[in-house]
Amino acid sequence: MDARHRSGEIHVILGPMFAGKTTTLLRRIQSESSNGRRVAMVKSNKDTRYAVDSIVTHDGAKMRCWAVPELSMFQPKLGVEAYDKLDVIGIDEAQFFEDLYDFCCHAADRDGKIVVVAGLDGDYLRRGFGSVLDIIPLADSVTRLTARCELCGQRAFFTLRKTEEKQTELIGGADVYMPVCREHYVHGQTNWSCNNCLVLSEGPVRLVP
Repeated sequence: MDARHRSGEIHVILGPMFAGKTTTLLRRIQSESSNGRRVAMVKSNKDTRYAVDSIVTHDGAKMRCWAVPELSMFQPKLGVEAYDKLDVIGIDEAQFFEDLYDFCCHAADRDGKIVVVAGLDGDYLRRGFGSVLDIIPLADSVTRLTARCELCGQRAFFTLRKTEEKQTELIGGADVYMPVCREHYVHGQTNWSCNNCLVLSEGPVRLVP
């Protein structure tokens, strides 16, 4: 069947920092490839933490990708013929793409692609980040992952920023962010001090990157 007449799909993977979103995405894409489907990975060229041309998990798993400033540039960069042959497109750090909604609509609805999207559902202030939440109404499935709270070991739903920078987009790893539960998010946001301590009711807890 011609790709333009296939029924596409959109699958969304959400969660805080260190929840395993990229790992889950890579496993899905590798599984699709093992099943004979032609795949490609895309990420924002803003994310150069581990590699420029690869998607890399926090524990070092890696897969080559296309790094672009906007998703609209993916097809021209890949080439029309190569794009038409694709079955599955994986998108990492999706919160950085302003044109995420339009791309997913076109790729799945018009071009018959399976699109697997991984990204933060909220920023460090627990507000919607980029266009990730906008594509939920388009999705065939939504998976929300949790991490482990660095301060108590409970399930972590939120991302706490360790620094005092206020801009929404601040790319970093464990030196800048940590996953926390609701209690420690609330305490952390209200009791953050310049010496990198969280002053909680039971005493200060030193943050270890």
